[in-house]
Amino acid sequence: MDGDTGVVRVELRDGRAVSVGRLRPDDAAALGKAITEADRETLYRRFCGAPPRVTPRLLAYLTELDFERRYALVARDGTGEGVAIARYEATREEGVAEIAVVVLPGWRRVGLASALVRMLGEAALRHGFDRFTATYLADNRPVAELLEEAGARQVIASGIANASVGLTLEAPREQGEG
Repeated sequence: MDGDTGVVRVELRDGRAVSVGRLRPDDAAALGKAITEADRETLYRRFCGAPPRVTPRLLAYLTELDFERRYALVARDGTGEGVAIARYEATREEGVAEIAVVVLPGWRRVGLASALVRMLGEAALRHGFDRFTATYLADNRPVAELLEEAGARQVIASGIANASVGLTLEAPREQGEG
């Protein structure tokens, strides 16, 4: 998918499928709506507290990407509605990018987050990154399990978890695994 605007179909464990492609500036309005309409728990877990105020500037920041140091994917259902977003952004540390993944409640635990993280990892490796970091609420078990599955080392302090995982090229897995 890197280097083009292609869309990849991903089959999930429950039999549903999504189309995954790059997040684009014309996704800003839908993203703003999703943030303002998301359930409180999803927002709290994503932002480790209150979400930022949705402004044109925030939406531009989230959707205007260079797809090297700042990269984001969106998964869409069969109607074209976004059901998940996964992104990475370079940190100040050479070769390290921070990741974030948000999946709508009805699309969790079916392998979607794992597929998106794998796709992000492949893109990150192509752009010179060799490690992902993530910060999340320590009680967010689904995220902790996802990162543990990827081999992350996690450190918890004051209810906040910080994880770090090295990126490697591995044999492709069946779509929908994880």
